[in-house]
Amino acid sequence: MGVTRLKRKDRRNKTTSRVEVQFLSLGSNIELGSRSKMKKTNQIVKNDAVLNKLASEAK
Repeated sequence: MGVTRLKRKDRRNKTTSRVEVQFLSLGSNIELGSRSKMKKTNQIVKNDAVLNKLASEAK
């Protein structure tokens, strides 16, 4: 018997769950002083910098 293909819904669920896990693992090491500090080139760090700048300008 050949390899069974996942139906479209199942493929989507597999991809979505993988991306969610990746997102949660990236967001879990934000606390200050963490040994696993995010790199400066990380997109989340860049987004935070832009948001902080906009928030300070809005005040």
